[in-house]
Amino acid sequence: MKKKILIVDDQYGIRILLNEIFQKEGYQTYQAANGVQALSIVKSEDPDLVILDMKIPGMDGLEILKRIKKMEARALVIIMTAYGELDMIHEAMDLGAITHFPKPFDIDEITDAVKKELSKIS
Repeated sequence: MKKKILIVDDQYGIRILLNEIFQKEGYQTYQAANGVQALSIVKSEDPDLVILDMKIPGMDGLEILKRIKKMEARALVIIMTAYGELDMIHEAMDLGAITHFPKPFDIDEITDAVKKELSKIS
């Protein structure tokens, strides 16, 4: 079975870019523009990995991350933040995020990190 990736970002262009890249890599992808959509997809699809933007209107990335962990979802979480949001990065890592990428991100770095993390799970 294909590994599942959920991309959570309120910026349409970023979701489309990451979606295309990870589909080409052979992953099953899902997209969410906000926290409600993201949590619904986590519940129904049980993704292997979530790429989560921290700055989302409404429910921010930290709240989404807390709720994903509360659901006991198995998903690994990689966060994306703008430069300089160190407090948010530390809190997200404490909550169980596996790594983070600054925005704008290097597409090769994020792809390599996803491949590396997903190769660890069966």
